[in-house]
Formats: sequence, structure tokens, C-alpha cells
Amino acid sequence: MIAGKALNVMVKNIHGHTLERLGLSVVSGRHAVGASLPPEPVLCEQMGVSRTVVREAIKSLAAKGLLVTGPKLGTRVRPADEWNWFDPDVIAWQAQAGLTPEFVRDLQELRLVVEPAAVRMAAAKANSADLVFLEQAYSGMKQAVEFGGDYVVHDLRFHQGLLLASHNRMMVQMGRALSSLLRMSFEISTRIKDGPRGSLPLHRAVLDAVIAHAPDQAERALMVLIEAANDDIDHVLATRRKLPRVAGAAKRLLAA
Repeated sequence: MIAGKALNVMVKNIHGHTLERLGLSVVSGRHAVGASLPPEPVLCEQMGVSRTVVREAIKSLAAKGLLVTGPKLGTRVRPADEWNWFDPDVIAWQAQAGLTPEFVRDLQELRLVVEPAAVRMAAAKANSADLVFLEQAYSGMKQAVEFGGDYVVHDLRFHQGLLLASHNRMMVQMGRALSSLLRMSFEISTRIKDGPRGSLPLHRAVLDAVIAHAPDQAERALMVLIEAANDDIDHVLATRRKLPRVAGAAKRLLAA
């Protein structure tokens, strides 16, 4: 039984590693849009795996929108606009390959669309359990600022808590899909010196408005928070020719 479990883990690791290598090669632009991937035997030799493993990886990448396959078409790379940008693997591979200004601006615009609506609902509908969750997330952020720790984990929980507190099933589902994207946004904005410390009172203002069940106040406070984060991200964009690889974030996303 133990040997069987160990074998299953090894097989999963081989599949996962092959999927990651192929996915990263596509996202990083090693294969141009419309270009064909090397034939299966070549990929097998390059990666040291069987045809079954390569085929499963290609099938997964096709499901994520990165590749298109067909009898006469072969296996070709699809345009980035057609990739599934709500897929954690795709986001993690983009982080490893190097974030682009276009990717980051899309994140900024998405937050401005989704989160203000969610926080208004949260301020109107949040119950005692929601408020406890948000307070715990905020306390985690505060402790990370004062004593060290992973600030981004608690920051993400705070924003997830706002989406959950909306008690709108579609908004909650969207929140799950947005989770990896939001994390990547926080990873970038918190790289600014003293960024987490500066954002802490802005999060407190949002939480206080939700506790007070004041939708207008909560939306205004959240807009201040998002705009401050956007200013930090714009600063990163303005001072770097190319955004850095967020390797640590990518590993956390792939392990999630």
C-alpha cells in the first residue's frame, strides 16, 4: 500500500514537472504565437518522460487555453488573449517568466471593477462571523508589519473576506477565481519600501466602515486603498524597464 502511494506521488510529480516546464516555455515566449511545438518524440527526449506524460501535459495546456491541437493542425501556441488568466498555473508561470506592464495594468483595472461592488455588499450584509474573519486577517497583517511574517497571506485573506462577506454566490465564486490574481497584485505593491506599513491604516478604514455597515464609506475607503496600491505599482512600472520575476510568489501559487 505504501509503495503504491509512493508510486502515485512520483507519477504526479513527473506529470506536474512536465506540465510546468511546457507551460513556462509557452508563457515565456520560447514558442511564438501560432508556432508548432516540437513533435512528441522530441519533447519526450528533451524532458526524459514518456509520450503519455507529454500528451497529458499538452492536454492540460490546451484546457488552460495556451495550446490548440488538431489532426491536421498539430499542437500550436494560442495568443495570450485566449489564455485562461484565472488559472493559478498560468499566473504562476507568468510570474516566473517576468511580469509585463500589460499584465499588471489588467490587474489594476480588474480590481477597480470588482472590489468596490463587493465591499458595498459586504458593508450591507456582513455578519458577526464575517467581521471576526476580517479582524483576524487584519491582525495578521498588523503582526507581520510589526514583528515580521508573510504580510501578503493576510492581505489576501482580508480581501477574500470582503468578497465572502458580500454573501453573493456569484461574487464569492469570482473571488475564488480572482485569488491568484489578487495575490500577484499584492506581491508587487508590497515591494515598495514601507508599503505594507503605509497600507495598514487604509485597510483599517475599510474594516471600520464594514463594521459600521456603511456602504458608501466602505467604498470610498476601498477606493483610497486601491488607488494607493495602484500608485505603488505605477511607481514600479515607471522605474523599471521590465518588471521583476516574482519567483517566490510563483512557487507559492504553484504549491497552493
